[in-house]
Amino acid sequence: MSSVPDGKKLVRSPSGLRMVPENGAFNSPFSLDEPQWVPDKECPSCMQCTKKFDFLTRKHHCRRCGRCFCDKCCSKKVTLPRMCFVDPVRQCGECSRVSQKEMEFYDKQLKVLMGGGTFIVTLGTSEKSETMMCRLSNNHRYLFLDGESHFEVELSRISSMQVLTEESTPEENDIHTYTSLLDSQYISEGGNCRASGMLLHYKPMGSQDPKQLRMEAAEDKKTASSWLAAMHKGAKLLYEARDQ
Repeated sequence: MSSVPDGKKLVRSPSGLRMVPENGAFNSPFSLDEPQWVPDKECPSCMQCTKKFDFLTRKHHCRRCGRCFCDKCCSKKVTLPRMCFVDPVRQCGECSRVSQKEMEFYDKQLKVLMGGGTFIVTLGTSEKSETMMCRLSNNHRYLFLDGESHFEVELSRISSMQVLTEESTPEENDIHTYTSLLDSQYISEGGNCRASGMLLHYKPMGSQDPKQLRMEAAEDKKTASSWLAAMHKGAKLLYEARDQ
């Protein structure tokens, strides 16, 4: 699967120009589908301020949610990489705030994930561990793990992710806890809460039997912690895309 060329094509949709994979099956797992626009006949007034549409008050559709708004309530044009738009597109106030927050992931965290981190990797209940470089593939679809051996984990086949953190204060010993990537806790690169490892449950290709993968930071703990923090943010986008 991972050897399939990452070819892309330019397509025009009612919302604007998009650069999408030639094979739709190879979309980034972080991507979102374009929404269906609310039909014009079903929105006689702005869905935010309720101002009625007429010859002077035009209606606009938010490219992220598809709802109808007046120009004042849908005036911002914001980049939307999760839908593969080439240029910034019109979005309502609520959606534009969400898209702007996501830009940090696309501008910073994706580069960290593709750059990789070094971890001590343990498969299943094995007592053997291996030091491996883990990185996100260029098409965002796979985690590549390279050491003396090599294997891949497809993000779409991951059923759960948990981050192992180290919480410490000068007066206390380190406390190790597992934190679900689906909760609201923010794991920062610095501060008192630093990511130190990750536990994955996934189903290998061609199998329905789940496997466990445990990753713990190797010697370069700072880089590994940054990688895990980026993965924490990416997981929230990943599960949001699955639930859409």
